[in-house]
Amino acid sequence: MGNPYYDGHSAAPFVSSGVEQPPQVNPNVQTRLKRPQPLSVDDYVEGIVSGNRMILGRTITLVESLLPAHRELAQEIIERCLPHSGKSVRIGITGVPGAGKSTFIEAIGSYITGLGNKLAVLAIDPSSERSGGSILGDKTRMETLANDANAFIRPSPSAGSLGGVARKTRESILLCEAAGFNVIFVETVGVGQSETQVHSMVDCFLLLMLSGAGDELQGIKRGIMEMSDILAITKADGENTDKATAARIQYQSALNLFPPHESGWRPTSLTCSAVNKSGLTEIWKNVLDYVTLTRGSGYFERRRCEQTKYWMYEAISEALRDRFYRNPQVEKMLPELEQRVLSGQITSFAAARELLQLTSP
Repeated sequence: MGNPYYDGHSAAPFVSSGVEQPPQVNPNVQTRLKRPQPLSVDDYVEGIVSGNRMILGRTITLVESLLPAHRELAQEIIERCLPHSGKSVRIGITGVPGAGKSTFIEAIGSYITGLGNKLAVLAIDPSSERSGGSILGDKTRMETLANDANAFIRPSPSAGSLGGVARKTRESILLCEAAGFNVIFVETVGVGQSETQVHSMVDCFLLLMLSGAGDELQGIKRGIMEMSDILAITKADGENTDKATAARIQYQSALNLFPPHESGWRPTSLTCSAVNKSGLTEIWKNVLDYVTLTRGSGYFERRRCEQTKYWMYEAISEALRDRFYRNPQVEKMLPELEQRVLSGQITSFAAARELLQLTSP
């Protein structure tokens, strides 16, 4: 039998081409990297109303964009979606650092979707003061809920906005409602004096606390407790159960000292555990009881009207601020006046007055 690698004529042996090797670069990579096709306003609205999560996410991205063209497009979409919104229960969730907000949301969120509800979680991630970036890791922390067909999680950067609330969270709430989500969670960075912005866009305010973290009644500012409709002591399991129960009693005593709320609701203090799923049923029942009471008294709708008016004035303030800083005369004079303030040649108030006069009619 002859040598299969020698043809009998060539001086060198014949070398087989061997097995064809696959390309080192995935041939589909260009397809995957293609930018999504631009959509019309009708495409966005139809996609949102039909519950298309991809289009909902793209629209929220437009809402959060700083580009004027994106803002105009987002506002037109929101106006078209407005008749489909307003049919949800909006719940603000805040708490002290380490209270386990994300773990709690995943536990109670799975419980809520298990009852047949559709839940949207608008989680606010803190932005770096130095780089402006955010980790946006809530989908990683809420892995089970992120894979729930009846849940939608959207982490957004706080972008330095007051109280850690993303600047366009309210518009995102309206879009999620139009997409058919009947329960909206707004998770904030943590407790602070400016958490009032969360309170101004939700129906029910839930405060998460820890036990055994020092003086229970000094661990949080009174203003936050006064805004709270439900207070939950988290991590009430194992050896921490008795401490959580004692903390609940102390907080309830403090809540009872506050003057009655105009809604007629008396804030309650509860304990819960995301590990053994205890207390979640009671918390959700309290939320539903609060909604039933406030809707029956008319407070629910009055409060939403007040919130709408508040955000109208917020939008006016934001637009005036943007218009002021985009003014060509202001852009030209601002660096010079800033240097004069820094060198002590002029006061801050005089510089501000001079800049404002440039834009006055």
